[in-house]
Amino acid sequence: MSSANEATVIHVDNTTGKAPVTAQPPPAAAPTAPVQQQQRKSGGVPFLLRGGADGFRRCMAFVDLLLRIVAFGPTLAAAIATATSNETLSVFTEHFEFRARFDDFPTFTFFVAANAIAAGYLVLSLPFSVVGIIRPKATVVRLLLLIGDTVMVVLVTAAASAAAAIVYVAHEGNMRANWVPICMNFHGFCERTSGSVVASFLAVLVFILLVLLSACAIRRRPC
Repeated sequence: MSSANEATVIHVDNTTGKAPVTAQPPPAAAPTAPVQQQQRKSGGVPFLLRGGADGFRRCMAFVDLLLRIVAFGPTLAAAIATATSNETLSVFTEHFEFRARFDDFPTFTFFVAANAIAAGYLVLSLPFSVVGIIRPKATVVRLLLLIGDTVMVVLVTAAASAAAAIVYVAHEGNMRANWVPICMNFHGFCERTSGSVVASFLAVLVFILLVLLSACAIRRRPC
């Protein structure tokens, strides 16, 4: 019974004569509008562009992968078209024939080999390009691709330039050297080799873009 009759003791401040008021913790502040907008934007940003500089490098690595797939077609087509450009021309009788073969020209043999090597290199470089997408800070991988792309630019440019000179002589000839144009008779041979040279030069342009992308990816700051 004594506990029920006990009076409640209230501590009174001697200076003011009022009971002290306990401070309530402030309510949690709601996220401001800029923060909410930033959260919404980050949720809608594609995976390739997230992470600032890393996202930019990842996006360039994805473009690098697409360019390698694009460049594979012209190099392979140039090698196959030139290697199958042999043509036989029958004159008067079937026993008297003229033949135009790509392996009769060392330049075309080098052209086929260079484009075949470039096509094989592009296939082998695809996994390294995928690594650049997954790990945008992998500088060693980008450096290896840069070196390989530079070598391919030199190789394919040399082969395409030499083949272009032979194709020009085949179309126009050289009267001073008594070289007559053969494209007046060997139409299929000249069409295939001419198209192969154009495709090879397109591949050279793609390789140049690959070199620029690899150089930008290696830099510490985005280009």
